[in-house]
Amino acid sequence: MSSEASMSERRFYRNADRAMLGGVCAGIADYFGFNLCVTRVLAVIAFFTMPVTLLGYLALVLLVPSVSTRDNPRTVDPEFHRALRSSPSQTMGDLRSRFKSLDRRLARLEKYVTSSRYQLDREFDRLKD
Repeated sequence: MSSEASMSERRFYRNADRAMLGGVCAGIADYFGFNLCVTRVLAVIAFFTMPVTLLGYLALVLLVPSVSTRDNPRTVDPEFHRALRSSPSQTMGDLRSRFKSLDRRLARLEKYVTSSRYQLDREFDRLKD
């Protein structure tokens, strides 16, 4: 599955594994790639400055489904998933450079294996045995 497909198919869920009071802040942090502690601090500040936020939070607890990773383990590395959501262009750039590096290494290996030097090294190895 491509990263574009996984990004377009993402949905907002409450995170039951990292929940303190319903898992809404954990779900928001997962969805947007935010730090969970910062999200919780901002939610507490919003509760005290705007009491209507508390009603919104309670509505999210009641309306948004909860998901546990114990029931549905992720196949993608969570750190990669978080980095992709917070900075997709940088993450994809890092992946591109990694693949270019792997491609260069593979080209060197292929060049060596198809060379006469490889055959000569194999013959020397056979003589040692």
